[in-house]
Amino acid sequence: MSKTQSKAEATAQTRWLSGVGRQAPVAMCWAVCAPLLEGVFLIIQAWFLANTLDQAIRLSVPPAQLLDSMLIIAGLIMLRAGINWSGEQAASHASETIKQQIRRQLFAILLAKGPAWSKQHPVGTLTVALLDQVQALDGYLQRYLPALIAAVIMPLAIAVVVLPVDWIVALLFVVSAPAIPFFMALIGMRAEAANQQHQQVLSRLSGVFSDRLRGLFTLSLLGRTEDEVESVRSASAGLSQTTMKVLRIAFLSSAVLELFAALGVAGVAVYIGLSYLGMLGSHFTGFTLQHGLFCLLLAPDVYNPLRKLAASYHDRATAKAAVNELHQLYGQLPQLSSDLPLKESSPIVHFYEPEQQRLVQAQRFAVYSPTRASLVQATDFELGCDQHVALMGASGVGKTTFLETLMGLRPHAAGQVHFSCAPSQVVLIGQQPFIGLGTIAEFLKLVQPEATEAALWSALGQAQAAEFVRNLPLGLETQLGNRGHGVSGGQAHRLALARLFLTDPAVILLDEPTAHLDAHTRDLVIAAILNFAKNRCLILATHDEAVADQLQQQWVLQDQVLVQRGQA
Repeated sequence: MSKTQSKAEATAQTRWLSGVGRQAPVAMCWAVCAPLLEGVFLIIQAWFLANTLDQAIRLSVPPAQLLDSMLIIAGLIMLRAGINWSGEQAASHASETIKQQIRRQLFAILLAKGPAWSKQHPVGTLTVALLDQVQALDGYLQRYLPALIAAVIMPLAIAVVVLPVDWIVALLFVVSAPAIPFFMALIGMRAEAANQQHQQVLSRLSGVFSDRLRGLFTLSLLGRTEDEVESVRSASAGLSQTTMKVLRIAFLSSAVLELFAALGVAGVAVYIGLSYLGMLGSHFTGFTLQHGLFCLLLAPDVYNPLRKLAASYHDRATAKAAVNELHQLYGQLPQLSSDLPLKESSPIVHFYEPEQQRLVQAQRFAVYSPTRASLVQATDFELGCDQHVALMGASGVGKTTFLETLMGLRPHAAGQVHFSCAPSQVVLIGQQPFIGLGTIAEFLKLVQPEATEAALWSALGQAQAAEFVRNLPLGLETQLGNRGHGVSGGQAHRLALARLFLTDPAVILLDEPTAHLDAHTRDLVIAAILNFAKNRCLILATHDEAVADQLQQQWVLQDQVLVQRGQA
């Protein structure tokens, strides 16, 4: 990546992060305004408290006469506490709302990119992106943004209020306060780099751990268990080291902040004390006890917003690192909009009310690779009920990509595809169907939860899978491992094919359904498929000439051209 591209990405990420709070404008507005309003009442409270102490100490006013002032002070304390609590609640609510919206948007991007893209990334990496890296925005939204606004406004506001009382104290506030953000920024740049490294290591560890769990059965067979345990242990140790590095920088920034805040408060206290003692000359003897106490009471609160900002500065670094990881993974950042749908349908695929004449109609339909290289040049075709097509071509020519794009699972396409049926009536069974954890019965019932045991056995019989399932010790209750561990590739494919016979589709897309079968079983399976596909549209990708000869039409992908043969 060029330096210019890197700067452009960093600028885009910073701009996106700065605008993320606008997804919950009302709650975030109160979360930001609450500390400012609390600061206003803090100044009023400090004035009342200084005045009350002045009357009690210097003027010897009896406590009974100061009861009203003390009640006002107590009320102000309670009011500030309530405002602070409501601001924190608003920030928490805004954070949860924004994180939920971002996760929905990222999930929509993931679905729009399709299975071909998601297969290129470890499941652990995608999971960390949706969960942990979005969660990393929590501190930025809840703590950093409110603290940033308060740190910018409150020290200046207090300096302006103190200016009529004593301009020297106001000058001390104005001079000492900016030193804290300056040194904090110097440390923060190092913290940001450490957080980016931490996010990368965390994402890598999640991907490694997820992949090792998925391949545990294979690793055990190959005798690589101990080596992979050591690999995971090494990755975990790397994560611990980067975590400690981030913590060291966070503690260092806090120590620097506390030092400058203490020096600032001490400077004000020394100045006021020397003024009271008359050691600064007659020009500085105009302090009353109320004025001095007022300045001293406000001095810590000049630096308090800056302390909160510094304490949450690592939240900003963590959020920036997380945003960078999301950007690198997805190649884009979610739009800052709350009305994005959960799933974005492919713009080339449209579904309409059922028609008797045609079920699939494609106009100027073309398929491209992610690099925009042409896989299938623009073509037109129509298919109606009871039309069966064999999609043929050499390995790697793009048959699988053609079917998945036709289904709307791949974004790189052009033209228009019209399905005259509901989306649920289009079924695609790929070469490597996913089989999750659970029993065979649970796997089959995913497409038809109300299916009876007789219906399950009937579907298995049509897919030529009933015999081997009956031979299993637990039959339909046999537990399947992740991605079909426990059964062969051909058996797993037949189990997936059995689900076809439990559905009622209008359009059937099959990718090499007989690839793992012997000739006799292949003929039985094809006969069952063709019988099931009566009055339905079928597109079946295959290399097998014997299979293709049993279908009405043959479409051949060759040199990026779809050649249609044997029109019925």
